[in-house]
Amino acid sequence: MRDHPLRTTVVGSYPFPGWLELASWNLERFGETDRAELIDDAVTVAIRDQMDAGLEVITDGEQTRLDFNLSFYGFLQGIELQSASPRRFGPPAHDQRGRHKVTGTLAAPRGLGTVEDFERLQRLAPPGPALKASVPGPYTLSGRLAPNAQYPDRLALTEALLPIVRRELEALVKAGCREITVDEPSMSCYAHREEPKGLVTIFNRTVEPIVGRCRLSTHLCFGNYKGRAIGPRRYAPMFPAFLGMQVDEFHLEMASREFAELEIIKLIATQKDVAVGIIDVKSYYVETAQDVAERVRACLKHAPADRLSFAPDCGLSQTARWAAKLKLKNMVAGVRAVRKELGV
Repeated sequence: MRDHPLRTTVVGSYPFPGWLELASWNLERFGETDRAELIDDAVTVAIRDQMDAGLEVITDGEQTRLDFNLSFYGFLQGIELQSASPRRFGPPAHDQRGRHKVTGTLAAPRGLGTVEDFERLQRLAPPGPALKASVPGPYTLSGRLAPNAQYPDRLALTEALLPIVRRELEALVKAGCREITVDEPSMSCYAHREEPKGLVTIFNRTVEPIVGRCRLSTHLCFGNYKGRAIGPRRYAPMFPAFLGMQVDEFHLEMASREFAELEIIKLIATQKDVAVGIIDVKSYYVETAQDVAERVRACLKHAPADRLSFAPDCGLSQTARWAAKLKLKNMVAGVRAVRKELGV
């Protein structure tokens, strides 16, 4: 970051093209080669949209995933996948996602699929931008599993998932991935009721093998499934304890919260870089480049340029593609305008 002040980046996910969503409902009609072509085409589109916006850090748009984490359960042994929603009617929200029944020892002998996704991104991306992979952390993944006699609570499930995620992170680094976000929104959603230092310990044990081997970040938000938040939307319960996380950068949700607690980036910037969420992915107001520039200037009152980067609040999977394209384009334009003012 010292060499790349005010970078423009993303958390991970990007909207599915409409045709991919339709195809995903009819996968039985496609052959194996057809499906591989579908994925390549979708990732190519996600890359193109990010490149057209001018981002300096891009992902594969997580085009092989449902939401940012739900597809990972298909890689796990020892669970019975829950396909029926516990609530099918009424406003969309988190309680429409069921929990998977744990039936045996949790394992992922094939890994979690992120290495294959990253290698595809390497193959399809043009030279220039940094390539990022995002992986949900074990605490967040544990939230969709129902405790049982073998794993009696969420922490026991987290402990079982921790080595699985750790091995996945090691494999990503071995595959050449140099920028990784460990996505732990559940830690920020529930830090008010958990012991923050305990969450830090879980996180650091997860990432220990890759610390110093890549640019490592974590995403701390308050939920975005169906554009809905969950839990108290405050960073105060997390800091300063979360400064003990072994990361280079924190991604923070700020725009949808009207930049409440923006001053906390001053504390974080004393030790870490900060990717400020400057685009509201829950709103269909398309921020102008001027809006973005004003927000960047506000951030610069609290943290130096060489500690700051800018991104949407969360992944873009819950935002319509037309809006995501415009928001990213204007985000980059606004950041570049301030860079020009600063001469960086």
